[in-house]
Amino acid sequence: MWRRWVQQPQNIWLRKALFQVHLWSGIGIGLYVLMISVTGSVLVYRNELYVAATPKPIISTASGPRLTDQQLKDAALRAYPGYRVADLRRSLNLDEAVDVQLRRGDQAKNRLFDPRTGNDLGEAVPLGIRAVSALLDLHDNLLAGSTGRTVNGVGALAVLALSATGLVLWWPGIKTWRRSLRPHRGVGWKRLMWELHSMFGFWSFAFIVLFAVSGVYLGISEPFEHFAQRVEPLIQNGDQILYWLSILHFGRINGIGFACAGPGLCDQTTKAIWALFGLAPAAMFATGAIMWWNRVLRPRWEALARPASAFPLRPWAQ
Repeated sequence: MWRRWVQQPQNIWLRKALFQVHLWSGIGIGLYVLMISVTGSVLVYRNELYVAATPKPIISTASGPRLTDQQLKDAALRAYPGYRVADLRRSLNLDEAVDVQLRRGDQAKNRLFDPRTGNDLGEAVPLGIRAVSALLDLHDNLLAGSTGRTVNGVGALAVLALSATGLVLWWPGIKTWRRSLRPHRGVGWKRLMWELHSMFGFWSFAFIVLFAVSGVYLGISEPFEHFAQRVEPLIQNGDQILYWLSILHFGRINGIGFACAGPGLCDQTTKAIWALFGLAPAAMFATGAIMWWNRVLRPRWEALARPASAFPLRPWAQ
């Protein structure tokens, strides 16, 4: 069995069984993997996105004295009757628009008011900032709070299992394993999809395992913390290992003692690497979906679309 596995594993029954597990697991969590992959790569640049989405401060150009806090609160309540003022914040520049937070039951509004006229100047939190925050909440919590975070942990476990079965299926045999490291010309587009799928899986395997293991920790942290406490007498700095696990999940290595000690080329290079390999699961989903279409769905579709005359009549129907 081992000799066959090393030399030519394609006909081993265990590999065929793992292929079915890999196939249907990929189909089951494919869209989830696509979403997590794309949002994670985008959020590598979340700080840059927040900066780009932050507008310039609004400075009052009106004449006259500045309104007191109470006068601004009264202006806000006139503009939004039925609400109450939960908070009022002024900037260091007293001529800058004042942030007023209003609440009515479960509803909340953050509005900007002119410090001299009391006019409503619009949303305190712009649409771009809210969009990036929503994207972050989608990636971290699936927009479902702690429940979504737990589901993310389970999803990361599924990705880890998918990676393990994929690694087993990637092995083509001792004589041809190098062919799976890159695509080849003239093999046809169906074969090309398989080669791309295998290549993406091989070169991104370490990153995908890192993302998956750290994703399990971020979603279901209690088992990791208990394990770290148990092995603390044997392995020092267990908490530090968990800390680095979360750091490496997001690629936040800038300014924490790593080689990249500040903004610059090194920091941007690291982010580009994390964003690129973060898209690898999405690329594998795309190539896997195309292969599934070619192997399973397309023959069935063509069979259904075939006219009835193309099927031979049964003897009793002739």
